Amino acid sequence: VQLVESGGGLVQAGGSLRLSCAASGSIFDINARAWYRQRPGKGRELVAAISSGGSAYYADSVKGRFTISRDNAKNTHFLQMYSLKPEDTAMYYCAATWGSGYSTGGDYYPPNDYEYWGQGTQVTVSS
Repeated sequence: VQLVESGGGLVQAGGSLRLSCAASGSIFDINARAWYRQRPGKGRELVAAISSGGSAYYADSVKGRFTISRDNAKNTHFLQMYSLKPEDTAMYYCAATWGSGYSTGGDYYPPNDYEYWGQGTQVTVSS
């Protein structure tokens, strides 16, 4: 499975960007998909994840500003980012896994481990 991101760039605070992640190869068993980011001097953190059925998880820092979605017919998932802040500046990575996570009480809990990763796309938000 190969994942290729696109859509990063430089944007002013308050602006928007849309990241895309196209999957190819042996994708038939791919289930959950996600976006991670790594900010300068920080570890990699989960930003958002989505199940094959469309259930979504968001980190508290991006709730209400970012939206994850997927187009299963095109084997692509997306991260729409609104109201960007300088602290959103990071390398963004897409990821995919055979795992599904689970839903309970109306919340989706994504898998912790992802087998497949993209190469990363830089998002820089200027103040």
